[in-house]
Amino acid sequence: MQFDVLTTNATDLQHLLETGKTTSVQIVLAYLSQIERHEHQLHALISVASREALIAIAAERDEERLQQGRTRGPLHGMPVVLKDSFITASELGMGTTAGSCALVGAKASANSAVAQRLLDQGLIILGKTNMTEFAGMKMTGMTPGWSSAGGQTLSPYVGQIAADETLLGHTNPGGSSTGSAVAVAAGFSPLAMGTETIGSIVTPAIRAGLYAIKPTVGIQDIGGLYTLTDFFDSPGPMAKCAEDVLLMTEILLGQSFSRTGLRTWEGLSVGFLDPDVWKMAEEMCRQHEGTAEQMKIEYEAAVSKLEALGCAVKYPIHLADVTELTVDGVEAIMPIAFWEFKNICIPRFLSAFVESPVRTLADIVDFNNANQDKCLPPPYTKQDDLIKALKNTDDAAYIGRLKRGLRAAGRRILDQAFDSHGVDVIAALGDCSVCIHAAAAGYPIATVPLGQLRYNGRPFGLCMVAKANNEEALLRFMAAYESSGVSRRPVPSL
Repeated sequence: MQFDVLTTNATDLQHLLETGKTTSVQIVLAYLSQIERHEHQLHALISVASREALIAIAAERDEERLQQGRTRGPLHGMPVVLKDSFITASELGMGTTAGSCALVGAKASANSAVAQRLLDQGLIILGKTNMTEFAGMKMTGMTPGWSSAGGQTLSPYVGQIAADETLLGHTNPGGSSTGSAVAVAAGFSPLAMGTETIGSIVTPAIRAGLYAIKPTVGIQDIGGLYTLTDFFDSPGPMAKCAEDVLLMTEILLGQSFSRTGLRTWEGLSVGFLDPDVWKMAEEMCRQHEGTAEQMKIEYEAAVSKLEALGCAVKYPIHLADVTELTVDGVEAIMPIAFWEFKNICIPRFLSAFVESPVRTLADIVDFNNANQDKCLPPPYTKQDDLIKALKNTDDAAYIGRLKRGLRAAGRRILDQAFDSHGVDVIAALGDCSVCIHAAAAGYPIATVPLGQLRYNGRPFGLCMVAKANNEEALLRFMAAYESSGVSRRPVPSL
């Protein structure tokens, strides 16, 4: 049975598999065909496993289902793509570069913990997705979604990025998990994995019209995963529907969430932030032809509709802004990022390869300088962030104080809003800085689609934050929101 790769979600495909209307081999072939048709335009993928290998793996999953009568998990035989920061064993036929040409050809003998967990559940890793190189830790002001290994990822809704575009303007697909979001929206895979430091899942997922979640920081095994930091980062899934995100989150966290009242607003209280206050700065996202007004109108219409449908709404609620996310008056985010990248994340990531052209951060900087034509092409001729990290001399005790102080500040600010307003979830337009608060606190954050800009067709949506380890509240919001018919997930015209 044929299906539309642009609209069909993994839950739909599982039903087709369970009723014998399709096979995993047929599903894999459908996505490979879509990749062959459109990848050259979108640059969403850095590598794809060989057709022969994928068909063989899919046939094994079909044999397990049809002949042995068993499935490994709820997404058995389902394709997934991984951000190219998740190490995959070389036997799968895909490298891992974190977007850097310096790591092309690096080989690993083992999968990252997340990749192995997905494989053990019967998923099929189709390919590795493009990303902002080193998740943004290369050059200040680098366009999100660009890497030396994969080029510039483009939105399937918008196409080319405007020549004079601001860093997160309306033609930009967002990052750093850019390719993961674009791959799902463009019908390259029903499911994707990304990672988020600050906005790295939320922004691209919203701009691709997807459901997604960044779980609580520190509750997953990040072995074999490139992270920019351990303090802010967490891996999470993207998909076309709330149920797919729920299933992926259960797999990733190794826990089951209640289905009782899942698609209702019963017992769930949501505080919505004021879109006139919580919006992107003009220098980050320049507004055009009523874009801000359209998003506000549709946001407030959604708030009203959810309240009418039984959601306990508080609107607007107050939340202290990012200027209060300091430690003794010191901006702590970048010092933490530079220190952890240099001293924890890059050494751990590079040590996971059995063969690699580079072994240290200094090697990466030197490799880029020696191969400027491919590693530092115009306009990305700098590697100032890599050099700043390399030269970082902060001591561990100082960074430890910053981390403790920032975590406490983030939780104090968010908890004050949660508790004073009596809400389980704080929601806002996706084009805002609340992802910084979530990252500082280590709290989970998720997305749902809302609409498309009349200006250029770019999707926009909501982001939602909950307290630590309360992914269930976000998953409930996503399911109830989807069932409320507030919006339809936009589909690109490729």
